[in-house]
Amino acid sequence: MPELPPLIGESPAFLALAEQISRVAPLDRPVLVIGERGTGKELVAARLHFLSQCWGGPFVKLNCAALAESLLETELFGHEAGAFTGAAKRRAGRFELADGGSLFLDEIAAATPAVQEKLLRVIEYGAFERVGGNTTLSVEVRVIGATNEDLPAAASEGRFRADLLDRLAFEVITLPPLRARPEDIPLLSAHFGREMANELDWPQFPGFSESAVDQLLNHPWPGNVRELRNVVERSVARSHAEAPVDRIVLDPFASPYPLDPGPSARSGERDKPERPAAAAEDKGAGVLSDPLRAFDLREALKRVEHDLLQQALTAQRFNQRATAKQLGLTYDQLRNRLRKHGLLERPA
Repeated sequence: MPELPPLIGESPAFLALAEQISRVAPLDRPVLVIGERGTGKELVAARLHFLSQCWGGPFVKLNCAALAESLLETELFGHEAGAFTGAAKRRAGRFELADGGSLFLDEIAAATPAVQEKLLRVIEYGAFERVGGNTTLSVEVRVIGATNEDLPAAASEGRFRADLLDRLAFEVITLPPLRARPEDIPLLSAHFGREMANELDWPQFPGFSESAVDQLLNHPWPGNVRELRNVVERSVARSHAEAPVDRIVLDPFASPYPLDPGPSARSGERDKPERPAAAAEDKGAGVLSDPLRAFDLREALKRVEHDLLQQALTAQRFNQRATAKQLGLTYDQLRNRLRKHGLLERPA
């Protein structure tokens, strides 16, 4: 069995996911893996295969969104010589290559109705014909589909076959986004940091400063674990081996030198007629009559957060778990924010 990239976590959401994977993997049935971008759908699919009865067979992957309909059909089912212009010889498709193993179909929602129909038949009966052929081939393949779309909604709108969805959804594994497992952020960050330090030939990984950990915990991570890995690797690469990483580089495009739009764009701005004030009022534009007075937005937000935390603590008699619940935070997230504002200790 090959060594797999690790799935790392200790949060309740992660442990529930790991338990579901272990329970489903041995069953020779189709599985749907649902999750936002960057949550690790391919890693989960690999575990479903290598923990199954067919772990010794091939694990074949295909991204359905990367190919046009005609190419997707031939990639899945193969083609005979002369089936279309340029088809000089017979070619085996992914189902043939995956015989005795598993086929991971990423972005399965992108498959067209014609491809969905053939998918249903091969999942249902294990039989298909190559493009341009009339010989029925039989295979034993476990199909693992993945998507970040709402497939029941797509089926109700006619964009995805309801009968194919029924067949694929023997078991549905929904991956938690990173924001639902904040306890895993320090664990994952340390793992990715050590890997990057090793790649940079550092003697050891010095870890993260307290402020850096706060940044990692307070970011919403719309790109999930993939985004976290990129941010950690970038931040470590811009740091030094002698001291803990203190600066988290969330936006690689941030620069003190904004791009010049060029003379033609500047000329276009000068030539653009001014919008009459009356027209703006007629359309209810709500234009401010006075420019906004300059101030430090970050400091203002910091003061607001400090005051809100202090009020919530007072209302809950400095019970931190009750305060975290009131604010919709985990206990660890609240503790990090209190530490940042110097509010960890109850005042005398």
